Amino acid sequence: MLDAVNRPVSDLTPAGVHRTDCANGLTVLSEYIPGRRTVAFGAWVRFGTLHEQRAQMGLAHLLEHMVFKGTATRSARDLAFSLESLGGSLDAYTEREFTSYQARVLDRHLDAAVDVIGDLLFNARLADDDLALERQVILEEIAMVDDTPDDVVFDLHNELLWGDHPHAYRILGTPETVRSLGTAQLQALRDGQYQPGRLVVAAAGNVSHDQLLDVLQRSGWLDRPSRSDESPPAQPPVATHGAHEHHARKDIAQVHLVLGRDATAVGDPRRHAFGLLGTVVGGGMSSRLFQRVREELGYAYSVYHFHSPYADAGCHGIYLASAPETAQQALDAARAVLSEVAAQGLPEAEIEAGKLQLAGQLVMSLESVSARMYRAATSALYHQPLRTIDEMLADVAAIDVSTVAALAAEYFDPARMTLVSHGPRPVR
Repeated sequence: MLDAVNRPVSDLTPAGVHRTDCANGLTVLSEYIPGRRTVAFGAWVRFGTLHEQRAQMGLAHLLEHMVFKGTATRSARDLAFSLESLGGSLDAYTEREFTSYQARVLDRHLDAAVDVIGDLLFNARLADDDLALERQVILEEIAMVDDTPDDVVFDLHNELLWGDHPHAYRILGTPETVRSLGTAQLQALRDGQYQPGRLVVAAAGNVSHDQLLDVLQRSGWLDRPSRSDESPPAQPPVATHGAHEHHARKDIAQVHLVLGRDATAVGDPRRHAFGLLGTVVGGGMSSRLFQRVREELGYAYSVYHFHSPYADAGCHGIYLASAPETAQQALDAARAVLSEVAAQGLPEAEIEAGKLQLAGQLVMSLESVSARMYRAATSALYHQPLRTIDEMLADVAAIDVSTVAALAAEYFDPARMTLVSHGPRPVR
């Protein structure tokens, strides 16, 4: 049976992940994890907000919603009950660079998960009457985000930071773009992108690679034609440095702000050192930002560092929210923390403590089958080699003072960061 699909012998990475590049273009990865009785299975489509035109902003997200409205053989209700009735889960989300469909089930129900996700990807009805209903659902989702200032401020910051580049687009789209999208555009996206050559599938848990390939074959994944449309390449992003915007809003009690800039991409060899910097600066209760802005000054309940790496760039910075009368002082205190780090780096003792924290976070983040599935998939999506946990821990252990200092000087100077505030009173 396996030879009939003309697929090559699978490769096994040092990290224990099998990979097969099938004849029809489908990329399949799996990791067997002993001691588990569940399997996480997912499919990633190499199309996200990054590949949209401004006038079609939200198209990828709308299609992700629409496939759940029914297929040729399953109603929306059937899809909702398909895995939940087995004790499993089914979910999907849209990112800037891809769209993902994921399930977690008991190991004996892998066939059902593969069949349901395949049905969503390849056989969605995409009917006009369903679109009218789901468009309204997404408009409500947009309204819900608009009512959530700590979400809105990130969208506003992306728009100022990235300008006309698709990294500035809103994943949900806008009410205007969502209302303009029709079933013809959804069908064109599905037919061009939801095809084996544009897909990565991954599984982790109590599953062997041959078992996964057999299930994919029985569900028709490996017999699908290889036609696919390459996404148009996006122009390299150019970030805005040092800009500032305030978006007035009188009906909320706090000023929400993001101070950030472009940052390291997914494959940057300094990624663990950058992660350590972010952890020490704003990664938890022990971080410099938390201790200074919240614990010592009491200016904020929520203050933290974030980092969103992409294939071609990245974005990082800090978020905080404070009352209008203390927001400027909170921002000044946060800038002082960043300025000190940018000018001085981190002392060796703090780096050693950060290594322990980062190593613990790395290990614990890979304890679940879903996390292992995601790790395998992203290695293929971003064309990155898979490293064992021990190799990653060795990378963390090798972080030195000079690398951290160079990254801090390059990326953590607040004068080079773009500021967006949202609330009753502006800050500078």
